[in-house]
Amino acid sequence: MKTRAPSPYATGTSAREQLLLNCAFFLLFPGFFYYHTLLGTGTTGAFLGGYFSPVSVVFVLPLALTYYRRMRTDPRRLSGIDLHYGVFMGYFVAVVAVNAAAGANPAIIINHLGCILFMVNAFVMFSFIDFNHRQFRAMAFVSLAAMSAIAFAFSVNGVFYLGALGIAQDADSLATYQGFARSYLMTILPLVTYTRSLPLRLLLYAVGAATLFVNTARSEFAALLFAIPIIEFYFSRHKMVFIMVATVAAMMVAMHMDDIVASLPDNRILELLDLSQSTSANKRHHLTVYARQTIAAHPLLGAYASYEPGYYSHNVLSAWVDLGLFGFVYLLAITAIPAIPMSFKEYLAGRKRPEFIHAFALASVTLLLLISSHSFSDMLIGATLGAYSQYRFERKYGKYRSPELGPSALRYPDLRQAMPEPVRARS
Repeated sequence: MKTRAPSPYATGTSAREQLLLNCAFFLLFPGFFYYHTLLGTGTTGAFLGGYFSPVSVVFVLPLALTYYRRMRTDPRRLSGIDLHYGVFMGYFVAVVAVNAAAGANPAIIINHLGCILFMVNAFVMFSFIDFNHRQFRAMAFVSLAAMSAIAFAFSVNGVFYLGALGIAQDADSLATYQGFARSYLMTILPLVTYTRSLPLRLLLYAVGAATLFVNTARSEFAALLFAIPIIEFYFSRHKMVFIMVATVAAMMVAMHMDDIVASLPDNRILELLDLSQSTSANKRHHLTVYARQTIAAHPLLGAYASYEPGYYSHNVLSAWVDLGLFGFVYLLAITAIPAIPMSFKEYLAGRKRPEFIHAFALASVTLLLLISSHSFSDMLIGATLGAYSQYRFERKYGKYRSPELGPSALRYPDLRQAMPEPVRARS
């Protein structure tokens, strides 16, 4: 029986797949935020441990089957992005397996296995979720509003930290500010990039920045501020006007910075203005110095798990330490290289494609965080490449596909019919 070839424009996610993907996304990200709020307020105990790992395990098989079905239905979805990400993840798994057999620190082994699971799930979700679907957008708006309301309601002196309440039944299982900020950032980025209304985007920026400010996660706060001009410059119709307005706004903020800081509550976010006074930044600097020493001693293969749990380099050098030179170079290649053709082909083209700006904003944020604060095992890498895979498919085969240009049909089957008969001169 002959299989019917898929239509070049049949790119939509089915209702059943969309429901599954939405459930995975909102249970993993906003769900994490809500679970740890219940935990921090003493409403419940840690019946799901840290939450993210068990919920990820529940969804890994359904997401894998969704990926397999989509690839089998339309093989064109299997792109170089999928293949290169698969090679990187396979290499990561092999390094973990070899070092586990060699007796590496079990805590680091378990942590990396969890990160592999998170990265794979994020890739599948961001590859196939229809972020423009009414169901997703409605759930994202409600989730974001609820997370912001929780952050403001439980903040004390301008800081949202549930551990300070001292009423958590299992304080050791309570997430840090970074876990809350991750859930918030992963939810707000697809929402703003798929929002066409400028006033609504500005409202989302204001609420999002305020929420991440009281949450005190400097990396995610800086990531959102970094993404805002990237998104708005892309959507702006008059690029030069945008640059002028942004420049004037930046100058005004710089001129009144002291007054702005004085009006804000005491918050570790303000350490971004002078990182030399930040104990966290100084600690990360020392970890980076240690990573460089490790790399100098083991330049090719690195030294997997050569640090105490949690004391890894908080930047992309962590890939060189754990995965060696090959893993470091390959990671940089798959995260940085896709952003280059994206910027040349699309960013200044004057089009407004949410799939593109979502992928580009994620790529920009991921590179920023890899350089400054996050390790190579961050799930943002999977989300970025998944979003880029979705944009690439839409551009090549889906709704942004260029019309096929071919030779015009012949009007005459025989060349002689197209040639005029020569006019004979009368004698």
